[in-house]
Formats: sequence, C-alpha cells, structure tokens
Amino acid sequence: MGKLFGTDGVRGIANSELTAELIHKLGKAGTYVLSKQKERPVVLIGKDTRISGDMLEDVVSGGIFSMGGDVIQAGVLPTPAIAYLVKHYQADAGISISASHNTFEYNGIKFFNGDGFKLDDKIEDEIEDIVMRDVDVSSHITGAKIGRCIQTDDDPLDVYAAFLKSTIDVDITGMKIVLDCANGAAYQVAEKVFSELGAKVTVIANKPDGLNINDQCGSTHPQALQQVVVSEKADIGLAFDGDADRLIAVDELGRMMDGDKIIAICAKMMKDCGELPGNKVTATVMSNLGFHKAMEEMGCTVDVTSVGDRYVLESMLKTGCAIGGEQSGHLIFLNHSTTGDGILSALQLVKAVKLSGKKTSVLSDQITIYPQVLKNAAVKNENKKKYEDDPEIQAEIKRIEQLMSGDGRILIRPSGTEPLVRVMIEGKDQAVITALAESLAGLLTKKFG
Repeated sequence: MGKLFGTDGVRGIANSELTAELIHKLGKAGTYVLSKQKERPVVLIGKDTRISGDMLEDVVSGGIFSMGGDVIQAGVLPTPAIAYLVKHYQADAGISISASHNTFEYNGIKFFNGDGFKLDDKIEDEIEDIVMRDVDVSSHITGAKIGRCIQTDDDPLDVYAAFLKSTIDVDITGMKIVLDCANGAAYQVAEKVFSELGAKVTVIANKPDGLNINDQCGSTHPQALQQVVVSEKADIGLAFDGDADRLIAVDELGRMMDGDKIIAICAKMMKDCGELPGNKVTATVMSNLGFHKAMEEMGCTVDVTSVGDRYVLESMLKTGCAIGGEQSGHLIFLNHSTTGDGILSALQLVKAVKLSGKKTSVLSDQITIYPQVLKNAAVKNENKKKYEDDPEIQAEIKRIEQLMSGDGRILIRPSGTEPLVRVMIEGKDQAVITALAESLAGLLTKKFG
C-alpha cells in the first residue's frame, strides 16, 4: 500500500493530518474511479460521533457532488452498518467516517464496494495515486450533471436494526444486559435492538458530545462496564468501540471476555447447531494458546493468519470458514456480514449463552486463557529480520520452547512501522514467561540494536 491507505482506510488527526482539502480530493478521486463503471455513482456515507464527523461528511460529499456522484447521508451509524446498507440501497460504494477506537481528535475514511467489502487494493491504489500526484480529475461539470443528496424512503438506522434482529432466532426476553456504547456510533442502535428483542437493558456511555468517544469507556476501557454488570446483577455486559465493529464482553461476575473467548463460545454453539462448515475457525497468530487448546478439545481446527481483520476475512473467503476474528474483539460472522460487527457479534454471544442454559461465567471458564507477556527489543530497522538466520537466537528460541514443553508458546514479530522486534511468550507461570521474554528481548537488542 502507499502513503495514504493503511489496513483500515485513511486515518489521522482531523483538520491537521486529515485535512478538508485531502478529504475533498479523496471524494473526487473516488468518484472519478467509480464513474468508470457507472456514469452517476451513488455513495452511502455514515459516521461516528466525533466532532469532526460533520466537517468530513460535508467535505467528502462536496467532492462526490462535484464529480457528478449522488450521496446518501445515513447519519451516525456503526461502520458495519455502512457495509450492510450499501447493499440494501444498491449504492455503488460506501464510506464510513470514523477512527474506530482512537481518541476523538482522530478521524478516518474507510471505503466499501457495492457488495459491502473493503475496496480492492488496486482501486485504493488508483485513488491514492490520483490524490498523491495531485491529478486534476475534475470535469468541471455544471447544470443537471452536478450530484446531490438522496433522501431514502426509510430510516437507515431502522433498516440496520431490523437486519441485526434477524440474525438471532432465540428468545432473550428478560435477560439482564448492560451495554457500553463507548459514546460512539452504537449509542442509539444497540439499545434499540436489545430492547426491542425483550432484554432488560442498562446502557452506559451513550451520551456522546463529540469529544468523549472511547474516553474511559467502550471495548478498550471496560472497567466501568465490569462494575455496572456486578452492581446491576446482570447476566452479561457488552462493550463496543467507537465505530462498533468490535466487541468485548463481561460475564456476570464482572470478568472480561476477549475475542478469543467469544469466538470459542460462539464456535461451539455453531458446531452444535450444524452451522460450522468443516468444524473450522479462523484466528490470528496472536490468538491465545488456551484458545487453540479449547478448539482442539472441541474437535475444531484453526486457520491462522497475520494480525489484522482484513487478513482474517481474506482467509475466510478462501476457505468458506463461517467465524473468525481477533483477541481485540474484531469478530466476523460471514454467514451474516461482510465485516466485523460488534452488535451482531454481541447477539450471537447472547444466543450462545441462552441456548446453553448456563451462566455466562460457566461458558467463559471452559476456555483457559494463558498469561501472555509482550516485550519489545529495540533493533536497527535493517536488522529486524536477522534473528531468523542467527544461530544463537534460534538456539535460545528452541531452548525456551523445550522448557515450556507444550504448555507455552513463543512468537517473534518484527514491527511493521517501528525499529522494534516484538517478543511474545505465553505460558502457565507469569513470572517465568516474563523473565524469558525480557531475556530474549535483551539478547535481540544486544545483537541487533
């Protein structure tokens, strides 16, 4: 990829790195590329609750209008809602304006194609090339050819909520559920969905003011949710991030459940219901050893990908796997959605709890998560991969693996952006694996720093 698009769109500090001029150019360039397939493309736009969302929405819309494209402004909605609504409204592309779990001063632009998937890399590269080379693609159209806003006959939020409710086929009436909406894009639709399904809902972090998105709340800060779940004697707590494509859960005892645990619980439910093709799940190299052991005991195999939900999705599309995701709570249920969806994932987890007839904590305890230690070794950029062929380093890795003898795991990953090599070790004893990780990181720094 080039200088603009990362693995999850274009991001930066709004009005500084992510300027109005840049976003206007992205709108123009994107419409120019799309108009090769259709003379008057329709682009659906949604946003989270950041203060800069209005500015970016208007600016990118202006770029689209100036190139003869039409826009459906869907308002504040989760990123996965845009992926769904693009297909519902038969739009040619979708744009989500969000910086996910980042703090409020950041924002971003993420594109979807007409099928609800992330834009093909070649299309992103073409858009990026136009913007970076400052190519004037404007045809300076006038009159009736100028684009405009399209008003939908229904409310996009209601359409998305109806879709979400259609993904769960068990009665959850009376379940006590606490929702943490991160003061973000889920603040309206999450409560609507669970309340209309009959749950007794308590909601926190659902009063966005443009500045408080992800502020000590949501999937990256579940402490408040943990306290409320216990005080309310709830059955489960569900936390989303700013654009609601992630889910972190809390059991009735107030203990956090990460993506690994949620995948394992939902995979068992799907397997029991005959909805897990090939008894296969997809996860990244960072998924916990305890998760892998739980999957093995369940009779499931795990396809392992690089870190990043885009790699998880790519693998799932190739293999036909129905469920996959990351520890961070990016979970993909491919039989329902083309992207990670926090609320949809929450519904599947609640379904699993309800069908089991057990408390959430009992399901959670069926997966033992091993302690995990991550240490960074400072190395020179040109030396980041030299450990792969270094006899001393390889001998030390082998020694550590033999020492853990099947009850631990070591993973070494060069950073893609910093002069660092990351050392991750899992095992039963926190003190032991911490010492091992620090020792190996120190050796890497000594040799290659």
